[in-house]
Amino acid sequence: METSHGPARSLKRLPGRWGCLALLLLLPLAGAQARQATPFNGSLLPNPSQQQPQGQGQGEEDIKPSRPGVANPAEIPEPGVLQLELGYDSNLRARDVRAEHAMQVTLRYSAAKRLLLHLDFEAVKSETDEQTRGREAGFGDTRVGFQFVTLEEAEGRPALAFAYFVKLPTADESKGLGTGRFDHKLVGLLSKKVGKTDVDFNVAYLLAGEEGGPGWEHGGQGALSISRDFKNHFGFEAELSGQSLDDVQPRGLYALGALRYTAGPRLAFDAGARFGLNPEAPRAGLFAGMTVGVTKPSRR
Repeated sequence: METSHGPARSLKRLPGRWGCLALLLLLPLAGAQARQATPFNGSLLPNPSQQQPQGQGQGEEDIKPSRPGVANPAEIPEPGVLQLELGYDSNLRARDVRAEHAMQVTLRYSAAKRLLLHLDFEAVKSETDEQTRGREAGFGDTRVGFQFVTLEEAEGRPALAFAYFVKLPTADESKGLGTGRFDHKLVGLLSKKVGKTDVDFNVAYLLAGEEGGPGWEHGGQGALSISRDFKNHFGFEAELSGQSLDDVQPRGLYALGALRYTAGPRLAFDAGARFGLNPEAPRAGLFAGMTVGVTKPSRR
C-alpha cells in the first residue's frame, strides 16, 4: 500500500491552515467595521461624536468688520477682541478736489459684552486740487468714540445700538487736509439677519464745526447696507448712503458695491468701488483693505 510522504501531507493542509489564520485576522476588522456602522457603541446611547448640533464646527467669525461702507453692524465682537482694520480709500473728481487718497487705520476693542471702543485715523492723506493741480499730503484727522448695544438680536426683533464719535482736528489745516475744527456724530444702529442676508441700517446726527469760523453746522446721515457670505468664503456687500455734511466721506449720495473674502474667523479682505449719485458727491471712488482679529475672545 502506497503511503503519502510527510511534505506532501503538509502541502495539502496549507490551504486549511492559512484559511483559519486569515479568518482569525479578519474577525477583529469585521467587528470594528460593524461598530463603526452602527449608531450604538455597546450601549443604547448614540455616539457623542455623531450627534453634533447643527452648525457646530462652523464657528462664528470673531471679527465684525466696520469697513468698507458707512453702515456698521449694531452687534459687536465678543469681549476681549481687538480688531485692526487697514484700508486704502480714494475719491475721484469731487467738488474742489480732483483726487483724494487716504490710508485708514482703525482699532475697535470690545471692552465688554455690550461696549465697543473705537479709534481711527488717516495715517496718510493726499489731495490734488481741481484748479491748480497742486498736491498736498500729510497726516489726516483722528476719530474716537464708543458703541453701546442696547438690544441683542432675537427672533422677531433686530439688534439695536447707539454710538458716539468725535473728530479730533489732527490734519494740517494750512494744507487744506482738514477743517481744524471738532466734529461730533451721534448714531443709531439697527441690524437684522434675514435668512442668510445681513441687513444694517444706520441713521446719524452730524454736528460739524464751520471751517474758518466759530459756528456750527447741523446735518444728517443715513445708510442701508445688505451683505451675504457664501460657502466658498466669498461674499458681497451693497450699500446706499447719503449725508448733508462732510464726514468720513464728502457730502452727497452714494452707491457702493464690494466683494469680500473671509480667510478665517479672524481675517477678512475686501475691495470694491463707490459711485456718486448727485453732482455734489465725487463721481467715483476705489477702496481695498483687510480686517484682522489681533486677540481672541475672552471666553471662559
